[in-house]
Amino acid sequence: MEHTQEHEACLEQTQKYCVERPIYNQEILQGQLRRRERTPQTLREAFIYSSCSSKKAKSHLYSFLPILKWLPRYPVKEYLLGDIISGISTGVMQLPQGLAYALLAAVPPVFGLYSSFYPVFLYTFFGTSKHISIGTFAVISMMVGGVAVRQVPDEVISVGYNSTNTTYASEYYSDRDFKRVQVAVTLALLSGIIQLCLGLLRFGFVAIYLTEPLVRGFTTAAAVHVFTSQLKYLLGVKTSRYSGPLSVVYSLVAVFSKITTTNVAALIVGLTCIVLLLIGKEINLRYKKKLPVPIPMEIIVVIIGTGVSAGMNLTESYGVDVVGNIPQGLRAPAVPEIQLIPAIFVDAIAIAIVGFSMAVSMAKIFALKHGYTIDGNQELIALGICNSVGSFFQSFSVTCSMSRSLVQESTGGKTQIAGALSSIMVLLVIVAIGYLFEPLPQTVLAAIVMVNLKGMFKQFGDIAHFWKTSKIELAIWVVAFVASLFLGLDYGLLTAVTFAMITVIYRTQSPQYRILGQIPDTDIYCDVEEYEEVKECPGIKIFQANASLYFANSESYTSALKKKVSENSCVWGGRGPTLQKYWLSFSFICLLSQSNDVEGSVKHEIANDELPVNGKSLDELEHFVEPKTNIHSLILDFTPVNFVDSVGAKTLKSIIKEYKEVSVHVCIASCSGPVMNELTRLNFFDNTVTRELLFHSIHDAVLACQVKDRSASQTASDL
Repeated sequence: MEHTQEHEACLEQTQKYCVERPIYNQEILQGQLRRRERTPQTLREAFIYSSCSSKKAKSHLYSFLPILKWLPRYPVKEYLLGDIISGISTGVMQLPQGLAYALLAAVPPVFGLYSSFYPVFLYTFFGTSKHISIGTFAVISMMVGGVAVRQVPDEVISVGYNSTNTTYASEYYSDRDFKRVQVAVTLALLSGIIQLCLGLLRFGFVAIYLTEPLVRGFTTAAAVHVFTSQLKYLLGVKTSRYSGPLSVVYSLVAVFSKITTTNVAALIVGLTCIVLLLIGKEINLRYKKKLPVPIPMEIIVVIIGTGVSAGMNLTESYGVDVVGNIPQGLRAPAVPEIQLIPAIFVDAIAIAIVGFSMAVSMAKIFALKHGYTIDGNQELIALGICNSVGSFFQSFSVTCSMSRSLVQESTGGKTQIAGALSSIMVLLVIVAIGYLFEPLPQTVLAAIVMVNLKGMFKQFGDIAHFWKTSKIELAIWVVAFVASLFLGLDYGLLTAVTFAMITVIYRTQSPQYRILGQIPDTDIYCDVEEYEEVKECPGIKIFQANASLYFANSESYTSALKKKVSENSCVWGGRGPTLQKYWLSFSFICLLSQSNDVEGSVKHEIANDELPVNGKSLDELEHFVEPKTNIHSLILDFTPVNFVDSVGAKTLKSIIKEYKEVSVHVCIASCSGPVMNELTRLNFFDNTVTRELLFHSIHDAVLACQVKDRSASQTASDL
């Protein structure tokens, strides 16, 4: 293998890159190329094609219902066993997490089971990822719980929600819990509708604004929120639940102010469960290659905790809070409380975007690993259907769970069948054996939640990583973490996204500027300050900025250009003493002052060559300032430029005009087709600025400038 690679490297070194062709500017190139003729479609033709094509209709149907595409070709012998094992393993994990995350959502545990069944089953039909596990997730559950507590605080006993199911509420759980359920399911309906609309409008790209540092900082702060909210269950103390800004601080103060009332029995049970779960996770991690399936420690802990609680009667004897009544069977569908929508609309947007971001990021990881593709817009549609339809069956907002997805993938899951089987396991618990978990202590669920936060808390290591790699990404992480921690998850997310956008603006306003030079005897041009072998072409400056040219950075582009061009060069064409004195004094003043304002005033004041500058005449300045390299051409490398707006076009035109006045020829190299089309639309080209100034490559521009300079020199010598 190594010998083959060495042989290929030797062949590459011996090959010669020889191309002989004319110098191309855009005027010549466009004249030699023939554009493809495109007949524009009429509206009637477009409508007929889009609506009547059977192939198009079939494609849309397969896109909306991916199961129709993969299920008929499902290889039963190869995939079924792996999907069954994966589905059972994920379902065993789904059950305790559904119960536990319901506490985070501030609703009775049975609603966590509903949320672990309906959305998961629906995703089988509409989702494009074969490996992610949809269902309850700590961050989303925490956000739902914050909204529910804000709308129905602990102190509120009766709120005017017009519900037709108050009999059911009074029979199974308190009026306050029932009202929080209504908030949670309405939030699921609204967030699902938002996701569905974004998906249908092809807005899957919104996830790109949630960069990895932002998501990791946000989820780390959410982990702190979740951990803090579970302390009262672990300690067995009675405190109010807080939401909104500084809720973490209020929760900690409330818990520690009642630390003396800790229920010792609850604490012992909770700590024992934490130790068992940590040991189980460590065994699974260390021996994952030897174990056929991970040890389901969560369900084991739930079973042990339920058995101990029932056997020792922890509720009666020690006052340990338990899960309580779990109604048997499924509930009839009901319409959520529509009148709540105005009060929770902003929260629904945040939950919709965060939920989609979590799901699509995990889906992309598994798709890349296993060599298939996912459709971001269809994932939005799938999540939207899962949340909106599930809300009619009393489920709250869901998304992808990272821990369950890893289990589903690592235990041999091949398709969405594994997720469907896990949801069926939850269904069996709901309709048959749910009542067995009624004695389960809440401290056990708190232990499950806390241990599952271990991976999120490891994200504090991102600080050291981003410190080494990127200070801007570190700033995004820190802002996302601090804002989400102290302002709440909703306002924190908004603050973090705003800050991330500001960093993008900052980067485009502060690009890197370079002067390029030629690697001798090649057509390759690199930064002259970076490599010793790279030399500037005599009389030619090649300027590059690694950003587009638009209103936000046009001024800095002009300033950097003047600064870079004036370094080690004297900008005049050698055609007249007035221009020579003008630029000689200008270069001297620029060395004395770096201020843009001074540069502007100098340009204005030295229009008269008899005017003294800093107390010295131009003749005296000419004596003291050593003349530098004379340049006759300036090439602007547009390779990194993606777009130009009207301000950028005017700036570009101004640069060409200013340098032309001092006999410096300006041309543009490597301008892409879209940028050239934008310049055309912006009326950039006219009699003075033609497409002859645009060249296909830097080397074309350099050769053209050299030819132009030799021609000008020959003309001058003939005169």
